[in-house]
Amino acid sequence: METKIKIFSGRASRNLAHKIAESFGVKLGNESVIEFADGEFEPSFDETIRGADVFIVQSTMPPAENLMELLLMIDAAKRASANSVVAVLPYFGFARQDKKGKPRVPIAAKLIANLLTAAGVDRIMTIDLHADQIQGFFEVPVDHLYASTLFVPYIKSLNLPNLTIASPDMGGSKRANTYAKFLNAEVVVCYKHREKANEISKMMLIGDVKGKDIVMIDDMVDTAGTLTKAADLMITQGASSVRAICTHGLFSANAYERLENSQLTEIVVTDTIPREHKSSKIKEISVAVLFADTIKRIHDKKSISENFIC
Repeated sequence: METKIKIFSGRASRNLAHKIAESFGVKLGNESVIEFADGEFEPSFDETIRGADVFIVQSTMPPAENLMELLLMIDAAKRASANSVVAVLPYFGFARQDKKGKPRVPIAAKLIANLLTAAGVDRIMTIDLHADQIQGFFEVPVDHLYASTLFVPYIKSLNLPNLTIASPDMGGSKRANTYAKFLNAEVVVCYKHREKANEISKMMLIGDVKGKDIVMIDDMVDTAGTLTKAADLMITQGASSVRAICTHGLFSANAYERLENSQLTEIVVTDTIPREHKSSKIKEISVAVLFADTIKRIHDKKSISENFIC
């Protein structure tokens, strides 16, 4: 007898979960959340999940209630006798805290991995982690997808005459180089120095951008300070155009204002994080089909490597 697949969603990722379920060919599972006067909440599966393979879609960006809701849903599914529980995290929050950058600070990404394991998750599915080594923080299988599967065809469709791939910082140079090799393009890198988080004090450009059509690659855009400053610097040094492609669009603080006033032609993101505001410069590509296909492959015990372009 074939095990049933049931897809559910936390409140943070309901729209994306609906698209994933629709693409997969099932109806999104019924769940509800009771909120108490003191701020506590209790998620509930409103249909039987006994013996089913349960996939729970929830990004864990702030507030921390998003993570807590996912943990509670995992616990509820295990206690309801689900055959397996897979946490689908389109955006894995706290991933930037993957090491100790100074004394007496936590390694939050490892703590989150421990919490998910303690809750009883059997498998993790996510896309474009801030650092690949975070996969090693888990004691359960991790299916780490790459948005390059979606972004590379889009970059090709632009038919840019003098395509050059850029990394907005040194940390992303490996990612940029991977794209560049696949697209047979040159690479330039921005070097930035921060005095404190989300504030750049100095930026320099390594490489020639004169007359080039630049596509900056990054895993996330937060306040957009780095991207917009890099774009302005590249235009100043003679670039023909500058675009940015980022998997996770956090768009914190005054990010939208910065983007509108920047030299960026456009910024392309996925729908791993819901957006409250719109901008003429933001283009969104959905990850729903990619996640739906991966869920099917996992359930059918097939390889997911065909979904990797670069």
